[in-house]
Amino acid sequence: MKHTPHRLRHPATVGTPEPFEWSASPADQQRQPTILHRQDWASHDHLWRGLFEGRNIGTGTTVLFYSTEEIGVGPMWHVHPYDEIFIVRTGRALFTVGDQKIEAAAGDILVGPANVPHKYYNLGPGMLESIDIHLTDHWIQNDLEDPELP
Repeated sequence: MKHTPHRLRHPATVGTPEPFEWSASPADQQRQPTILHRQDWASHDHLWRGLFEGRNIGTGTTVLFYSTEEIGVGPMWHVHPYDEIFIVRTGRALFTVGDQKIEAAAGDILVGPANVPHKYYNLGPGMLESIDIHLTDHWIQNDLEDPELP
């Protein structure tokens, strides 16, 4: 079956994107698309867990994939010098960002500001999966003492 291109806007688009003056420089025209296969980023066989750093593929964004089936488990209290965007793919999580507690569920997106400590854990029931977008070309993190732990 022959594929026929269409002129429909991307199905994820809500609203109207802002147009811009486009022209490709010679350097832009030399760039090639990059594909990362699961074995290039995943650290687990069947869970969405792993990362890729933007500097390794020529972009300014680093992405971490996190998943756990264990209730009450998640990334420890830590901080980054850049904003982080959390996309909850599956399940429910309790985020602590600074002094705020935020419950998020599948489909929710949360932005953690630069230099504000944060953590989250699986509220259950079932699997928690998130995509954590770090607005930097490489992962920088300081793990901190959790003020909520004895």
